[in-house]
Amino acid sequence: MIKVDLKNDNKITISGHANYDEYGKDIVCASVSSIVITTINAIIEIDEFAISYKDLENEIQIEILKENNIVRKLINNMISLLEELQNNYKDNIKIIRRRV
Repeated sequence: MIKVDLKNDNKITISGHANYDEYGKDIVCASVSSIVITTINAIIEIDEFAISYKDLENEIQIEILKENNIVRKLINNMISLLEELQNNYKDNIKIIRRRV
């Protein structure tokens, strides 16, 4: 299962595998990757110092460093798209919201 951990609206960790299908055919993993990478690239194109991110072997970590209207809209859009996936693939992706 892919876990999307949202901490305090400024730290996001995406980890795990959807296990919807075999590697290379998993539409849930491909969708999550596409949504997240497109969002990261869009934010960096607008302001390369607005976020920091780490693309680890089985995890992506995003931290919002500069809060502004465009960054917030892009992050909220990413979360909304991931929530849509969660609604359609409940066994493969889970979003966790935490206040720490």
